[in-house]
Amino acid sequence: MPGIIVIGLQWGDEGKGKVIDLLSARASHIVRSQGGNNAGHTIKVGEKQLAVHLLPSGILHPHAHCYIAGGCLIDPVVLLDEIKKAEEGGIALMQRLHISPYAHIIFPFHRQLDGLYESRKGKKAIGTTKRGIGPAASDRSARIGLRIADLIRPDVFEEKLHALCAIKNLEIEKIFGQKPIDADAIFEEYAVLGELLNPFVTDVEGQLATALFRDETVIFEGAHGTLLDTIYGSYPYVTSSPTLSAGVCAGAGIGPRSIDEVFGVLKAYTTRVGAGPLPTAVDPDTLSDFQGAEDFREVGTTTGRERRIGWLDLVLARHAVRLNGVSQLVLTKLDVLDALEEICVCVSYSLDGEELEGPPPLIEDWEHVEPIYETLPGWQVPTKGVENIRELPKNARKYIETIENFCNVSIGMVSVGPAREDTIEIDEGWM
Repeated sequence: MPGIIVIGLQWGDEGKGKVIDLLSARASHIVRSQGGNNAGHTIKVGEKQLAVHLLPSGILHPHAHCYIAGGCLIDPVVLLDEIKKAEEGGIALMQRLHISPYAHIIFPFHRQLDGLYESRKGKKAIGTTKRGIGPAASDRSARIGLRIADLIRPDVFEEKLHALCAIKNLEIEKIFGQKPIDADAIFEEYAVLGELLNPFVTDVEGQLATALFRDETVIFEGAHGTLLDTIYGSYPYVTSSPTLSAGVCAGAGIGPRSIDEVFGVLKAYTTRVGAGPLPTAVDPDTLSDFQGAEDFREVGTTTGRERRIGWLDLVLARHAVRLNGVSQLVLTKLDVLDALEEICVCVSYSLDGEELEGPPPLIEDWEHVEPIYETLPGWQVPTKGVENIRELPKNARKYIETIENFCNVSIGMVSVGPAREDTIEIDEGWM
């Protein structure tokens, strides 16, 4: 029963899309089971580059079936636009893309409320993508949200939509002083969207159960990153979905015994988009060294915002490994460090004179921890193009070994560039 979860161990943007794309060549099924179009990933094959937010990363493989499971939040406008662009690019999706009827819908008023909530917070704003994810997730928890199952049934959709709009208008009119939602206009638009999506709606959870029972390889594509989890992330600077491996299982409608491997994707340094703590943030002089790296690539796929840069935080990496039950690490963007003379890694925190081995639960404390670093020598030679781990510079191998020893998990793959071929697969025991 080869079920594999690919999970990000930082604040997202770890390079999961490339890892999943590589694994997809050997898999028949690729599943997205949490989050919405606030998570973006970029897939590169040869000269073709495709940025997607809802479609699973395996869409470039004609043999693979791709699933959007019940734990996802779907903006039908965005999804249909991605389907159109993929098909215009020669990617056939009919009979390959499967959408769960249990997935909840993001409406225009969710996006509107997302922006209104954020503006009300002032200096406490968390940097939401304003895609409507939080308000839609809140409706799901409040048991008033609508699902894809409703969208494709006009006979029940209209009544439920009007009831939801009546509730939302209490907020939009009375609290924010905005014009009321036009439920009739939304129904007319979304009834058409439902017709367009209907051919893709299937029993996703049943199909996955059958595939796993037949020992077919199923890859579960984690969205966002561990440190954005609603419970164990840097709360309240988190997303609105569970981002751990357990959340992947719940969102896909499968039990944990269906999973054989959890691959944790770890960038060779740390980045973050939006507000929230970044304990290992680099100083301006060092930042210029990072930005001088060839093909630096640190701009968010979803927001277009530049990512904040920090040294690798092994305290948080180990924390994420434990939370997810990671069985193997994948190290990405090692090549970005090629030019650095020295490389720092955070091995513990200090808070008010006390040493901490993990992140504190209170954000007020997290924002004031002092990172304690171990300094490692850089290698200052290009790693891009290296095909065998033994061909990496000695200090690069030492860097990898340091991560493995601290997290107590082996690294099975190293990425040294954005393309598929810029990947080193490590044989067990190569050290």
